[in-house]
Amino acid sequence: MAVYVDSPIWFWAGRKWCHLMADEEAELHRFAARLGLTRHLYQGPPRTSAPHYDITGFERDRALRLGAVSASRQEIVAVFRRVRVKGGKRPRSG
Repeated sequence: MAVYVDSPIWFWAGRKWCHLMADEEAELHRFAARLGLTRHLYQGPPRTSAPHYDITGFERDRALRLGAVSASRQEIVAVFRRVRVKGGKRPRSG
């Protein structure tokens, strides 16, 4: 089992962001806690279909030092497909 981070390529709020994902949700939460992330930053069902945290490039560097695996875009998509919850993302009511 592993924790993965992709490259910080998403710009938002003046920073570059990336995804922190893991093979198991419990493992993701344990690692996020070690990284100093609070649970309210978690993104998962029903808001998204795959459990993950969005983290900054700075947090990514710390995650790598703590043992996270650097993942290419293709690799993080493969992780996403493995861990996604079918029907996890609910459509927005409008």
